[in-house]
Amino acid sequence: MSETVRIDKYLWASRVFKTRSLASDACRGGKVKIDGKAIKPSREVKEGDIITVQLSGITKTIQVKLAATNRVSAKLVNGLLDDLTPPEEYERFELLKEFKSGQRQRGTGRPTKKERRELDLFNDFDLND
Repeated sequence: MSETVRIDKYLWASRVFKTRSLASDACRGGKVKIDGKAIKPSREVKEGDIITVQLSGITKTIQVKLAATNRVSAKLVNGLLDDLTPPEEYERFELLKEFKSGQRQRGTGRPTKKERRELDLFNDFDLND
């Protein structure tokens, strides 16, 4: 029989979230799904489950390799989960992060009025929608 563990505890132990309370809040907010269904923090996960987590600007897909209750070091995270997130998702996240910071290439000067308006519209856009 395979071992099971609470989803909030697993997400914290595998370093997807910094604290267990953040993991619980994400579950309650519908940001964590298994099989396309939002779940509660008390939901038990087992080996082989595929979890979709909506983080700020990126949708991460992971598969449970080993159900652990204790937090592991960053080097050992690969033993707990398989990251199934497509590389395009990470690339899109990096681009959005770069645009969101508002930094411009060196030597391009100040933005024109039109460019500033476009930047303002872009910065008002919420990444979590």
